[in-house]
Formats: sequence, structure tokens, C-alpha cells
Amino acid sequence: MPHPYPLRALGFCSIDDSCDPDILLSVSRSYSFVEWGVLFRPDKEGEPRYATESYVKDKLYKAYKASNGCMKLAAHLCGSRVNEVLRGDDSFLKTLVSLGFKRVQINATSVNGVDTSTLPSASKILRTVISGNRELEFILQRSEETRELWEPFDAEVEGNVSMLFDESKGTGVLPSTYTPPPSQYPVGYAGGIGPSNVVSVLESILKVSGEKDFWIDMESSLRSNVDGVDSFDVMKCQRVIRRVCEEVGLYQFCS
Repeated sequence: MPHPYPLRALGFCSIDDSCDPDILLSVSRSYSFVEWGVLFRPDKEGEPRYATESYVKDKLYKAYKASNGCMKLAAHLCGSRVNEVLRGDDSFLKTLVSLGFKRVQINATSVNGVDTSTLPSASKILRTVISGNRELEFILQRSEETRELWEPFDAEVEGNVSMLFDESKGTGVLPSTYTPPPSQYPVGYAGGIGPSNVVSVLESILKVSGEKDFWIDMESSLRSNVDGVDSFDVMKCQRVIRRVCEEVGLYQFCS
């Protein structure tokens, strides 16, 4: 039976080599609404927040296979990975599908290392890429900076496109207000969300979203300093899950 609460997913982003995939698998088996986000940016691969290729292809993929489909994975493209897509190169996207990724977020902002001067001409190219990869759901980061990329999709909707409201452009700043979701595609919200405020954020979004499903995504708030190393903190994810399940009252949403 579908849950009555309109929360589609909890997105936990910046999975990197500091994460034990078996722990991620255990969380996914208990809470199938959790989505693990991996940041892909070749010039930063191996740094905190950016998983290595071997980690994704070997360790994370092994956990995904063992999950029998309950582990949800999202690829958050940054830097040259976005520039490739905006030029029409979808070869990397094809590899993601084979590794279990079902959603791809296009972080087409300057803070994410993207050449934003190409955005005015890139929308048509991106549409071709999206229509040629129907097995993936594409998430467009919706902000003023990326308007020239996402706005054409408002008028001519693609069935496998979603929008993420994040005016902070991935910098983890909590917005003062939340935008009511358009009716034509799925939406998510990000920016400054974490264990300490997830309940109040959900309450604020519900005031503008009505009964429309949405997801929320978080990143910066899930990091901790472990022995001097910036690391992904699964315990913080579990705090978010616990607050959502207990304080929001989503007992039937949590297995």
C-alpha cells in the first residue's frame, strides 16, 4: 500500500571512499526510500566527497548487486562530466546504467566547475541526450544561474526529467522560502538541510507542495572530521532517518 506522506526519497549525497558499502547496504535494506548520491568530477576524484572509480565500480557496485534492487543510487555530475553531456557525449551515462544508477543530476553551475557560458546553446543538445537515455531520470538543478538550461523544459516536458530547487547552487545554504512545485514534472528540494532541521524543512515544503510528491537532498551536513579527514558520516544519515520516521510520524514509511 502506498504511503500517504508525499516524500519520495531522502537523498544523502557525497558518498566517497570513506564509506563502508556494507553499511550503506544495511541502511538501504531497512529504509528503501534512501538514495545515495555519488559526486562525479574527474579533476577531484579521490578527494573527500568524490569517490574513486575503483570504489564505485568494485565496492559500491558489489553492494548494489547484493541489495536485489533496494539500494537507490544517483549520480551527481559536476565539472567535465557535465560539460561532456552538454556537448552531447553520453558515453559516461551509459556506464552509470550498468552500475545500477537510476538517476543523474546535472550540476551545471560555475561553483561545480562547469563552463556556464555554454548554457544558452546547450538546452537542445541536453534534450537529445535525455531523450536518448530513457532508462535514466535526469535531474536539472533549477536556479537563476541555470535558467537558460532548464527553462525550455517548462514548455516542452520530457518524461524522464525532474527539477531540483536549490538556489544555493550546491553550497548548502538554507533558503528563506520554498517555491511551489510545477505540476508537469517531479521535483526535489536541497540547500542547507540536515539532521538538526529536516523536520522543519519538511513542514515548510509541505505548506507549498500540497499533495505532490517531492524528495529532499543533503550533502554538507553529512560530513564529519574523522582523524583529521573529511569523511561521510552515516551516523548523521541515520539521525535524519530517525527524525523523519519518528518525529514526522512516518512509521508506515519506514520498514
